[in-house]
Amino acid sequence: MSDRTRWSPAAGLVAVGWLLTAGAVLWCVLLFASGADPAGRLIAGVAAVGLLLASLFGTVARPRLAADAAGVTVRGLLGARPFPWSRVQGVRVVRMRRLGRESSMLELDVRDAAGVERLMVFGRLDLGAEPEDVAGLLAARRPV
Repeated sequence: MSDRTRWSPAAGLVAVGWLLTAGAVLWCVLLFASGADPAGRLIAGVAAVGLLLASLFGTVARPRLAADAAGVTVRGLLGARPFPWSRVQGVRVVRMRRLGRESSMLELDVRDAAGVERLMVFGRLDLGAEPEDVAGLLAARRPV
């Protein structure tokens, strides 16, 4: 087993996000240049900003989750937050059925440095892997 295990959004998915962002920005510019109605410009602007934020998150928050002998590290837009194993209260997979489709989410119960409990939830898109597989690898990493 390697010293550090990492999970990130799939690079191809992030690249598609950036392509969609470029398309949405181009759409927005064309609408503004053509003098389209304000509602259309608003929709294009919201789409462009939403895609930009999602693509930025997929790029900056890499790796999204990492684990080693010391604990887990969760990365977001504002940086990485390490949690030693002593502060990881639980690791579990939650399965839910929505819109006729079953999906799984990885939940980490952690306590931050101030002692505040936090629930961190990761889906397949966050991890680039099945949450069940990640939970198994985290359980193997976690000291008894």
